[in-house]
Parts: sequence; C-alpha cells; structure tokens
Amino acid sequence: MKKILITGGAGYIGSKLSTYLLSKNYKVTVLDNQKYTIDSLNHLFSNKNFTFFKCDVRNKKVLNKFIKKNDIIIPLAALVGAPLCDKYKKEAIEINQQVIKNICKVLGKKIIIYLNSNSGYGIGIKNKYCDENSVLNPISLYGKTKCDAEKYILKTNNFLCFRLATVFGYSYRMRTDLLVNDFTLKIIKNKKIELFESHFRRNFISIDDVVRAIDYSIKNFKKMRNNIFNLGLSSANLTKFQLAKKIKKITKSKCIISNSSKKKDPDQRDYFVSNKKIEKMGFKTKYSLDSGIKELKNVYNNLNRKVVNNY
Repeated sequence: MKKILITGGAGYIGSKLSTYLLSKNYKVTVLDNQKYTIDSLNHLFSNKNFTFFKCDVRNKKVLNKFIKKNDIIIPLAALVGAPLCDKYKKEAIEINQQVIKNICKVLGKKIIIYLNSNSGYGIGIKNKYCDENSVLNPISLYGKTKCDAEKYILKTNNFLCFRLATVFGYSYRMRTDLLVNDFTLKIIKNKKIELFESHFRRNFISIDDVVRAIDYSIKNFKKMRNNIFNLGLSSANLTKFQLAKKIKKITKSKCIISNSSKKKDPDQRDYFVSNKKIEKMGFKTKYSLDSGIKELKNVYNNLNRKVVNNY
C-alpha cells in the first residue's frame, strides 16, 4: 500500500484528492495549516488509512520528517491566484517557491507529483496552441513562483508535473473565485455579470478529472516518469465571453452579460492550450464543462447569498 503525503491537503484540490486516493486504498497523510477551513476533511477522520497533522509547511523539521515516512509527495500548499499573491508577496515566494526547493533537496528517491498552472504560458500566440514545449512567460507573481518551483522539480529524478487548466467544480473546501465557479454563481444569483477583457482565453478542467489524472499517473508512473503534461479539456478552450454565454444557456438564466472597458484583469494571461500529450499517454477526461456547470447550478441553488465582484 503506497503512502502519500499531501501538503495543503485540506484545500480546494487537496480535500477532493485526499478523499479520492483513500477510496483507492492508498495511505494518505495531510499537512495543512487550516487557514481557510477546519472541516473540509471531517469525513475522513474515521478512515484508518488517513493521518492529519496541522502545521505550516515552512517548518522544515516537521516537513522533512513526514517526507521520510512517505513514498509519494504531492505538494499542494500554496497561495493561489494573482490577487492573493500580489497581496502577500513574501508569503507567496516562501510557500509557492522556497518550500518546493526545500522539498526537492531532501526528496532522495521519493516520487514527487507537482501541480503547476497554465498561467505560466502568459500570453499565447494568436491562433496557436500552447503545448509542453512552449516557452513559459508568466506575467503574475503567482505564475512566476509556480514556474520557478517547477524548475526545481525538473532537477529531481522521479517527478511528474501537471500544468493545470483553470479548475472548476464542487469541493469540500469550496472556492467561488475560480472563473467557472464564479461566473456560474453570479449568473444564477445576480442575474447580471459584467466582464472585463472578455476576449481573454482560458482552458478548463474539472476538479474530478484532476484527481483522476493524479491517480492515473501514480498507477502509470513508470511510463509517464520525468515528464510535463498539460491537463485540461480539449473541448474547453474558451474566451471569458464564450464561457459566460455557455453558462447562461445551460442554466437557462435571464442574466444580462455586459462588457466593461474600464477595468483590467489582474492576471493578463490569454492562451489556448493543447492537451494532446497526456491524451496520447492514455488518460481521458470524464467530466465535461457542461456537466460541471450543471453540478454548480445544483449546488448554488441551495445557497442564499448575493455576490458583487465583477469580471
């Protein structure tokens, strides 16, 4: 039975990943400071194969101790998104970048699976897809810290690196700031949404396919080892305006979609992404963008709140 260490395992992806891997009979240990939630893993504490330890991953002594005890390291602890990293620059560099460097120094022969972001592609060439050989050109501090951390990963000898598309879907530690999650909530609850720089393009991926891909990579590590893979839906390379129109149609909302030229996106990335490499490796996505929007509609219809942030 493989033993897996997940830092930031109580977070948006981490809580879903921990749950999924335990269902596949792995032993899972989570390190998390519980800054954003204290209950996202409550459903796991009765599982004999689950261990939780509250700590800050910048504590080298504690982190190193748990690395030694596990076979596979999945470092998810991070400050995520351009606005948050700009607000807490020092912490972003320490957690997103320096901690990964520290992990790589003591990794030895352990396997590390790292989740980078498509944000590293920055602004793509018009009408051309970004693939794993495309030059990284991160614009935001968030993108820069993730790409610098990836450089440390590439110097190890037992790694897999996923460059994630923008993730959507429900999680035990829900995030409503992610593009699909956010747009769906505003369109359903506010009946109007204001977009800025609506021509910017993104690729998208279900959180459920992210955790499936990680499980797939563990089971097929020998043939996938020491590679970088874009991870997204090939059917979901959309502009922000196209995404809003799709959500409006699927949710059957009477929402008014407007465009504003007065604001700028804090993260100036704009690209289409190719996911052919991982598809050729045998992994197939299971959850479409349409099904994800329908799931979010069901979740949000049970919420009673109004949001005011605009895009």
